[in-house]
Amino acid sequence: MKNRKIRLILLLSILLSVLFTSLNIFTSYVKIKKTVEEAIANQTIEAAKSIADTFDVDTYQRFLQEPERNEEYWRIREYLNDARIKIGALYVYTLKVENPEVMKALIIGMPRSISKGFDIGETATVPAKQVKQAYEGETFVTEVLKDEKYGDYLSVGAPIKNKDGQIIGYLGVDISVDMLNGIKGKVIADNFFIFIFNGVFIIIVIASFLLLQRWYQKEMAKEVEVTEDTYQTEIKALITSITSLRHDFINHIQVINGFLQLDRPEQAQQYLFSLSKEVQAIKSLKLNIDNPGLSILLQTKKLTAQNHHIDMEFTIMQNDFSKIKTTDLIKVLSNLIDNAMDATSELPEEQRKITIRCCAHDTHYEFEVTNTGPTIANVDMIFKKGFSTKRAEQGKVRGQGLFIVKEIVHKYDGRIDIHSSKSSVTTAIVHIPIK
Repeated sequence: MKNRKIRLILLLSILLSVLFTSLNIFTSYVKIKKTVEEAIANQTIEAAKSIADTFDVDTYQRFLQEPERNEEYWRIREYLNDARIKIGALYVYTLKVENPEVMKALIIGMPRSISKGFDIGETATVPAKQVKQAYEGETFVTEVLKDEKYGDYLSVGAPIKNKDGQIIGYLGVDISVDMLNGIKGKVIADNFFIFIFNGVFIIIVIASFLLLQRWYQKEMAKEVEVTEDTYQTEIKALITSITSLRHDFINHIQVINGFLQLDRPEQAQQYLFSLSKEVQAIKSLKLNIDNPGLSILLQTKKLTAQNHHIDMEFTIMQNDFSKIKTTDLIKVLSNLIDNAMDATSELPEEQRKITIRCCAHDTHYEFEVTNTGPTIANVDMIFKKGFSTKRAEQGKVRGQGLFIVKEIVHKYDGRIDIHSSKSSVTTAIVHIPIK
């Protein structure tokens, strides 16, 4: 009976691994295709804006007064054809918005040798939604359009303005589906092993989670219930955050690789520039702390603070703080930091600030958490079990955090002091004697 249960568990684990791996590969595949399409569309919009900004509006306005294949027409057509070749587009052309539902093509950039077709005033195939956007003076991006005459393509448009800032037309750019599929296929082919790695990663995560869960249950059985809740919350938050960041950056790297494979370094550089802020945010999370448990806790809290737009700063002395159990240290700091984040979150974003200081002296450890937030009126009451300054919520137990901190501090013959000034700054200082 026991062996049957073990086999059943193993079978279910394998099935779940295959399922999650397949879902992960499929999701990555779909996301890559969407990311490539969005990236190319955004780049094409910027190209359309650039062409529209350098457009010879005087010549174009003269053409609009007498829209026929005159000298102004051929001059603009040659300019658009040159722009089409430079950006590798299917077509580059000008548009006239008749009304919120109809848009007409006027001049399409093609060589002078091609004289047939591309008539002036031909009704454009831009969908009604994008026509309305153009009528309202906005840029637009279509989905992939299927056209029997011109083929399948994606269109974007940017307004053409005269010297007075008035919109006198639109600059349209069509990107061939063959080009889109070429980039998508290249990215997917070049990153085939990343798909495999993602699958293996999921399996490792599941296996590691199962192993860690068994170890965690055995070890945490020796600790109080609140210790289990603290570790589980912090580890899950960290794994979720890191996994999310990792997946996002894999997708970014795939798009950049696609641009480079197509010999488009300028577009890759522009895409990299847009990621700089995210890179700086991740870089700021790196902490060099001797105590691994404390390092994980503070990095998790830092990431949570960033998500809540809280300015969090650390001053951590190089010490492993080994005279206090890591589980106790995490419970103390986790509760103090959580209380600080709850309090400072009540303020406007520009006023939210938390500073954390961990010091080791010859005779004692000192842990200090300072935050902006509402002044605490009943400092003497906050250590009592069940007392809370926060509003009660259904199904949520309040008033446990500082009570737990006080119990741990007393276990080490230490003390905790809370100071809450009228200037809306609260400081919690914990002293733990080194024995």
